[in-house]
Amino acid sequence: MPEPSLELPIQMVQKMMDTQREIREDVRETKTRLGRLESDVAGLHTFLAEQSVHFSRFSDRLERVARRLELRSD
Repeated sequence: MPEPSLELPIQMVQKMMDTQREIREDVRETKTRLGRLESDVAGLHTFLAEQSVHFSRFSDRLERVARRLELRSD
């Protein structure tokens, strides 16, 4: 009768550990990329808010010019 060997179970456990390591690396990369995306989206929100302020100021200036040129009466 052949002597029982632990080689196969050890190989299986090693393969599972390698797979788990790869998954951890993928999750770490995904978290990093998600953090960058969140930061970029926050930056876009800030940019849009600033543009809204600039547009409002431009609109006010345009109304003043129109009133001065008597193109619009209030």
